[in-house]
Amino acid sequence: MKSQIVTFLIKCPDQKGLVAKITNFFYEKEFNILSCQQYVNAIEDTYFMRIRLNAAGTIISKKDLENGFLKLATPLHFDWSVNYGDKKQCVAIMVSHTSHNLYDLLERSKEGRLDCNVKIIISNHDKLRHIAAMFGVPFHYLPVTQETKLQQESQVRELLDAHKIDLIVMARYMQILSSDFINYYPERIINIHHSFLPAFQGANPYKKAYERGVKLIGATAHYATEDLDEGPIIEQDVKPVTHESTPTTLKRIGADIEKLVLARAVKCHLNNQIIVSGNRAIVFPEAGE
Repeated sequence: MKSQIVTFLIKCPDQKGLVAKITNFFYEKEFNILSCQQYVNAIEDTYFMRIRLNAAGTIISKKDLENGFLKLATPLHFDWSVNYGDKKQCVAIMVSHTSHNLYDLLERSKEGRLDCNVKIIISNHDKLRHIAAMFGVPFHYLPVTQETKLQQESQVRELLDAHKIDLIVMARYMQILSSDFINYYPERIINIHHSFLPAFQGANPYKKAYERGVKLIGATAHYATEDLDEGPIIEQDVKPVTHESTPTTLKRIGADIEKLVLARAVKCHLNNQIIVSGNRAIVFPEAGE
C-alpha cells in the first residue's frame, strides 16, 4: 500500500471486546497503530472510534483491506469509513459580501495550515472577486433572485461536480440553500453562523444579541441540514463583552471569532476527526498529527 497514514472512523452499538477485535484485525494485517481514540455514549449505548494507522511495510491492497474489514464490521453492525490520506480534498468556498472568513481560509490553505486545495470560489455578488484574484483561485459570480434560485443552484451544482469538490464551505454565504441541494452533499457543507447557537438564529444575530444585553458573543460552525442553523455543531467559541458594546462592536469581535471557529471546523473535517451521529457531531481532538 503506497499511502502511509490510514484513518478509520467507526460507529456501532456498544459491546464487549470491540477494542480487542478492531486492533487485532489491524495487527494481523501488519499495520502500526499510531493513535486510537474512543468515546462511548452511555445514554445511547453507542461506541465511536477514530483509529490512525501507519501502512508502511504492508502489502495488502485497499480493496482487500476494505473487504477484510467488512467481514469484521458486518456482524458487529459498524457504520464505518476509511481515508487513505493519499490526496488533498478539493474545497469550494461560497461567499456573499463579507471578506474576513474568505481571506482567512485562503491564507491558511496557501500556508499549508489547511491541508486542502481550494478549487473555486462561488458568490452571488461580484464584490469579492479581487480577493480570489490575489490568491489565484477561480471566481464564479452567480447572482440569484427568488425567481432564479433553483436555476442558480443547478449552476452551482454543475460547478461543484465539474471540479470534483469534496467539501463546500459557506463562509457567510447569505442564501438559504434548498433541501435538494443540501441533501445532495450530506455532511459535506460546513456553515459559519455568527452567533453562539442555538441562540439568535437567522438574520441579524448581533443586533438581537445587543438588544438582549448579552455578556458573551460567539460563533458556531456546523454542518448544513434542511433545518436552518440546526445542523450538527462542529465547533463553537465565545468572548466576553460588556453593556458598553454596540452592535458594531459586537460585529467586529464576532468576526474574529468566526474566522477561528470556521477554520477549526474545516480542519477537523479535512483531518477526518468527525463522526456524525443523529444531529450531533462527535469531534475527536488531534492525536499528535
